[in-house]
Amino acid sequence: MTPQLTGHSLAAAADTGGVNGVALSVLIALFLLVTVAGFMATRFKRAESMESLEEWGLGGRTFGTWITWFLLGGDLYTAYTFVAVPAAMFATGAVAGFFAVPYTIILYPIIFIFMARLWSVSHRHGYVTPADFVRGRYDDRGLSLAVAITGFVATMPYIALQLVGIQAVLEVAGLGGGDNIVAKDAPLFIAFAVLAAYTYSSGLRAPAVIAFVKDILIYLVIIVAVIYLPGQVGGWEAIFGAAEEKMAANNAAATEAGLSPTSSFVPGSGAFWAYATLALGSAMALFMYPHSVTASLSSSSRNTIRRNASILPAYSFVLGLLALLGWVAIAAGTLPIGLDGEPNAQLVIPQLFEDMFPSWFAGVAFAAIAIGALVPAAIMSIAAANTFSRNIYKEWLKKDATPAQEAKVSKLMSLLVKAFALVFVLTLDKQNAINFQLLGGIWILQTFPAIVFSLFTRWFHRYGLLAGWAVGIAYGTIEAYQVVNPVTGKHFGGSTALIPGIGELGYIAVTAFVINVVVAAVVSAILHATKVSNGRDETIPFDYFADADDPRVQKDLAEHDAHDETSSRAPHHEADGDDVTGGAPAR
Repeated sequence: MTPQLTGHSLAAAADTGGVNGVALSVLIALFLLVTVAGFMATRFKRAESMESLEEWGLGGRTFGTWITWFLLGGDLYTAYTFVAVPAAMFATGAVAGFFAVPYTIILYPIIFIFMARLWSVSHRHGYVTPADFVRGRYDDRGLSLAVAITGFVATMPYIALQLVGIQAVLEVAGLGGGDNIVAKDAPLFIAFAVLAAYTYSSGLRAPAVIAFVKDILIYLVIIVAVIYLPGQVGGWEAIFGAAEEKMAANNAAATEAGLSPTSSFVPGSGAFWAYATLALGSAMALFMYPHSVTASLSSSSRNTIRRNASILPAYSFVLGLLALLGWVAIAAGTLPIGLDGEPNAQLVIPQLFEDMFPSWFAGVAFAAIAIGALVPAAIMSIAAANTFSRNIYKEWLKKDATPAQEAKVSKLMSLLVKAFALVFVLTLDKQNAINFQLLGGIWILQTFPAIVFSLFTRWFHRYGLLAGWAVGIAYGTIEAYQVVNPVTGKHFGGSTALIPGIGELGYIAVTAFVINVVVAAVVSAILHATKVSNGRDETIPFDYFADADDPRVQKDLAEHDAHDETSSRAPHHEADGDDVTGGAPAR
């Protein structure tokens, strides 16, 4: 079936340059609502002081099951996810877009296995970041720094993509045009300023509160869209028929131009490895990002983590419905044209909502996407700032930093990180943000052995893990650089390359990870054979099973709180010198 443009969608397409006043008003009203909620979030589970990473950066580790569910959902399912996944389905089909659904399904059994252990040992020792855990497990500043820098660098383009999501909504609403650069980008500046202000004042409590509004809006918009829209475009048979016809036409055009076909309605046998490795590698990488760990460590108990691993797949169901809206847009004849007059697939979902719904409901949908950017952007900036403050500033620049000084540096760094993301979006080609985020996924997966393997064993040697990390980073970066976009001719043009020894296309991050593990294992075996020290482990087996209400944890923390503050200002390797077995420095 050839998609037909209705009179309504033709009129909308012709009016892409106008401002949708009603939709914009609804968007602004809901944006103001979450802004007020963000500033009032300091009263949520109020702390005596916000001058510590425990309170500002982790919300006091007090969030229960439902708060954590909304927070993690708001953190993992970002605005860019809700823009990019259906855009990929609209542009090239299943391999590029729908792999996100199985990836978010297999993700949760993975975190069920290891995240509760990370929560327990972090709770017992006061760890705030994954690099904190690696530092304590091996007493190795170099390996900890490698994990910290990887997480910090990989997170920044992720934040930039959230601003790209907001920009897409503003563009469809009719803002962002004109020659005056200040007026053109003023709405994005305002969104940035609001985000920066309430994150600085309220810390992790702000996105925790706003996530309630964001997720309710997302569920409402997608469920209404999936029920209402198919009937407007001829039903699901017409939708799938239109999608199949478009993918076939894309491939025919690519073949005629001498290019490799990249579109797929149903992945063929040649795409199986790519589809599977993209799903598996993405699932393994997601909870290596600092923002995912930050949201998890804010939970009040290890069982909260496990419950969330069981109920978070509800978001995967919604993501599957959202992905199919990319194909609904094909059947609807949606024309995602930017204010510059150029086609832009990233605009397809906002444009679909503006074309097919009353203006007030389009405004609700725009707000859902825009607020869906604020929540993860806030958590990401907090996580990146915590990583810098704890693992770079305190570890390398000011060893005797007090908790208040750590919190102050984190607050300032959270502003700088967001400012960098804003400059990135305003001055550079957006494709660069996408490319760097692609690299971020490849890089962050290389921290998996140092973090996850170390939760279960110390067989891997610290220098072996560092060597594997370095080789994996180098291989993944080089391979990604060599992928050239056949249309633009630019490097970093995709996430898949031939797998050595197999000859099938696969996710570069997974290939780099396998090489990483092999190198780490070989180097570890050699170093163990030559009896090279593997550092001092400040954890004990019980730490990996501790829970918030465990009397041993309560006793341990009470003794440390009563201990002289000099232990908290001592160098890291001396900070546990108060004879409390397996305990943490005073927090």
